[in-house]
Amino acid sequence: MRPSKVLRKIASGEVVSCFLVHLDAQVTDLSGLNGFDCVWIDREHSAQDWASLQMHVWAAKSHDMDVVVRIPRGSYSDYIKPLELDATGIMVPHIMSLEDARKVVKMTRFYPVGRRPLDGGKADGGYATTPVEEYLQQANKERFVMVQIEDPEPLDDLDAIAGLDGIDALFFGPGDFSHSIGAPGQWDHPKLIEARKRVAAAAIKHGKFAGVPGSVDNFDELVEMGYRFIVLGADIIGVGSYIRKLMDGFKEKTKL
Repeated sequence: MRPSKVLRKIASGEVVSCFLVHLDAQVTDLSGLNGFDCVWIDREHSAQDWASLQMHVWAAKSHDMDVVVRIPRGSYSDYIKPLELDATGIMVPHIMSLEDARKVVKMTRFYPVGRRPLDGGKADGGYATTPVEEYLQQANKERFVMVQIEDPEPLDDLDAIAGLDGIDALFFGPGDFSHSIGAPGQWDHPKLIEARKRVAAAAIKHGKFAGVPGSVDNFDELVEMGYRFIVLGADIIGVGSYIRKLMDGFKEKTKL
């Protein structure tokens, strides 16, 4: 099983760069060509199907780049299929309680940590070429489970969630958190700032790592806070900005 670049860099104390990809696998390929450590493929909100996800994974692996897939909260198959396609990690949105997090561990981790359904005949198991015991050990060691804290409800259980065996990372989601506290888009709201700090602190306390959306502008602040997995941008933002710039120039040139 290909070792996780994210876990390797985290273990050495480095900061991981991640890029959010909404478009096709060519963007994932381009991200790898330019040196990103990881791409985030979203299946919670986007129309990425299993075949397109497989293309993202192949493109990423050609650059020794990790893929983390934000899953929809559906059946256990939605949780484990990205891993069987050889994505390096999954991101589980809207964890609401300690019990919720425990259920995630049970579905996504193999024995002795959880009860993930066993196949071994897919890409992550080398298409049945890896002995079962070795496959289970590698999957528990080299694949990561990241849970999103993006609501006020799990804050009471935050320390216990961070301490769970089988949870590797906490990811703070400022968008939904701002919405859930009745302050949508208010990134400087005191409750949001406090929660972002608490998530990083809880992860550090239990030897896990913390992730968050950010940018090169607030990079130093986030690292100082304790975040080591930072999503620096998204393809649709870059493409949209480029298109608007072109059209603004066109309108200026053709203005009567």
